[in-house]
Amino acid sequence: MKTDVRQLSLVKGGHRFLFRYQPGNEADVIGAFAALASDGSTDFDWFDAAVLSYQMGRRLETEIEELRV
Repeated sequence: MKTDVRQLSLVKGGHRFLFRYQPGNEADVIGAFAALASDGSTDFDWFDAAVLSYQMGRRLETEIEELRV
């Protein structure tokens, strides 16, 4: 059985933020975005969290639309 893994990435300055997760764990990933944005020691901010959350939502929306067809 193949495990489906999703991936979101953000390149910002000299950093690359990469998030891999399995479908159904989106809330955990959004929690990770929030934790990183709250941590002042990284370049990841709330705007970055919002952008990646939006991308995740768009992907879910596309998948739902594909199921309806």
